[in-house]
Amino acid sequence: MGTALFAKSQGATTLGVDGMIIDVEVDSANGLPSFEIVGLPDASVKEAKERVRTAIKNSGLKLKAERVTVNLAPANLRKDNPGLDLPIAMGLLAAYAIIPQEALQSRLFAAELSLEGELRGVSGILPMTVKAKESGFKEIFTARQNANEALLVDGVTVYAVDNLHSLVDFLLGKTELSPARAGDEPAQESPFFADDFADVQGQFQAKRALEIAAAGGHNVLMSGSPGSGKTMLARRVNSILPDLTQQEALEVTKIYSIAGLLPPGGGLIRKRPFRSPHHTASTTALIGGGTYPRPGEVTLAQHGVLFLDELPEFNKTTLEVLRQPLEDRQVTISRVNATLTFPADFILLAAMNPCPCGFRFSEDGVHVCNCTPTEIKRYTRRISGPLLDRIDIHIRVPQVDYKDLSSRQKAESSETIRERVAAARDLQMKRLRSFGIFANAQMNHAMLKEMCPLGSAAQSLLETAFKKMNLSARSYDRIIKVARTIADLDGAENIDAKHIGEAVQLRNDIGLEQV
Repeated sequence: MGTALFAKSQGATTLGVDGMIIDVEVDSANGLPSFEIVGLPDASVKEAKERVRTAIKNSGLKLKAERVTVNLAPANLRKDNPGLDLPIAMGLLAAYAIIPQEALQSRLFAAELSLEGELRGVSGILPMTVKAKESGFKEIFTARQNANEALLVDGVTVYAVDNLHSLVDFLLGKTELSPARAGDEPAQESPFFADDFADVQGQFQAKRALEIAAAGGHNVLMSGSPGSGKTMLARRVNSILPDLTQQEALEVTKIYSIAGLLPPGGGLIRKRPFRSPHHTASTTALIGGGTYPRPGEVTLAQHGVLFLDELPEFNKTTLEVLRQPLEDRQVTISRVNATLTFPADFILLAAMNPCPCGFRFSEDGVHVCNCTPTEIKRYTRRISGPLLDRIDIHIRVPQVDYKDLSSRQKAESSETIRERVAAARDLQMKRLRSFGIFANAQMNHAMLKEMCPLGSAAQSLLETAFKKMNLSARSYDRIIKVARTIADLDGAENIDAKHIGEAVQLRNDIGLEQV
């Protein structure tokens, strides 16, 4: 063992949905034995001194008791990832000249250490690896559980290490470590869906509305009596959405990596997210945040579906925070420690009863609504006008007729609907590629004026609807967006009056504006 020195290694943590490189500076000097970690570490990182010291001892390595100071730079960024255990250990061993400083150059280390010196997986490896590549690192050393996740990034050699002892032997040139290799994954197969629209009898208008929503990325509010099939319909929307592109899959996987929600073994997420938080969810759970901001449900639903069942039962304050992400497709969270922007590009599906008892529009002759106009008004007004204005499609889901339920005729499958949706999305991607967007719902007013001209008949019909329904400017834009999607599903080049007519009907089918 050589003379104690100053040494440096590199680790990483996460900031929002991105990785952040951390310089780990270690100084060992004569004096009373101590081990201090500075640079805004949280509790889990402060405790690294006990894990690292014990892991090194149990790996058969001896350190002289001296005064050790570890600095995590940049010092103004809170570090909250136990993956800094391994770079701290590497820096400490280099400071004691057990391993050469040169062996740490252009290498990133990210793993938690057990007391026995075993490497454990941590969350956020994918964004860390992406950042490592951008920063010029050639190799990353991580736990075997994180290897598949790190291998999603091309251009960086990944080493899956079992324990600290074998890593030290490799850095000293005593043994060889083979780079990790990706397992055999059916990368291009479409995900399997257990829920299929073929199982839904009747509800033709609702299925049509959800097909339009999937094709254009539009938000939907469904109103209907209990048992009419609102939840069943919503849970099948994912099965008609087009497959995730490679870029979208990487974005979703990064978010789930940071949230610690990746399945065992890591790998790329191929299925579009479907998030369905309970109506008791807090504002922070829905939108994200916390002392050190983490993604909420709106971000976990990125490129997928956020389903809010029993919408009026949600806390009104919680619902109001959806306004920004529905408009901007991102959410900015400001805290004392940092201001972070999380992506929030999702389709909002919401379901509600038309009144507190649920049977306001029941036509079965058995269930009679006893709710007073005041109770109905109080119930529906839990959904504010500004939030309702941001939902493109409002549909009523009626109770299913017996003849539809008992019919032996098979309904249209999700695969058939998905083919139409994919064809419409292809048209939109070609049309909107120059704007950097891929769905009609993402267009702003300027894009609408350029890309969605209306003929005289369509313009006249929209003007009549605008005046009669007292629509807002936002509603005007959203009707045109939905009409453009309907035209895409028809394969039509221009928006006709029939497309505007259907879009207007879908905008006011449940009549909440008149309640």
